[in-house]
Amino acid sequence: QVQLVESGGGLLQLGGSLRLSCAAFGSIVSINVMDWYRQAPGKQLELVALITGGGRTNYADSVKDRFTISLDNAKNTVYLQMNSLKPEDTAVYYCHANIKGYYLPSDYWGQGTQVTVSS
Repeated sequence: QVQLVESGGGLLQLGGSLRLSCAAFGSIVSINVMDWYRQAPGKQLELVALITGGGRTNYADSVKDRFTISLDNAKNTVYLQMNSLKPEDTAVYYCHANIKGYYLPSDYWGQGTQVTVSS
């Protein structure tokens, strides 16, 4: 079994920066992909950024050139560096991972962390 523990959310002003962290704990053989989703009030869950175990990344158009996702394989931790934050980035951010343990790869979710950007 694997647990994802998120940290780093908060309240900040327009143009600020924040780094989210998500650490995976448990029976981990390899990480296939780790990614960040977000859900704003009244909106659907949105994929923000993903990174594969090999380091390939992909971003939503709305965050390209502002957000950077990175993966520390030694620590089983994914980071989301968020710069030039806007009020429309306000959401609950969820970490997701597809991880191979002792059996077949499985999906895991973090508890969510609130990011609020004021104008």
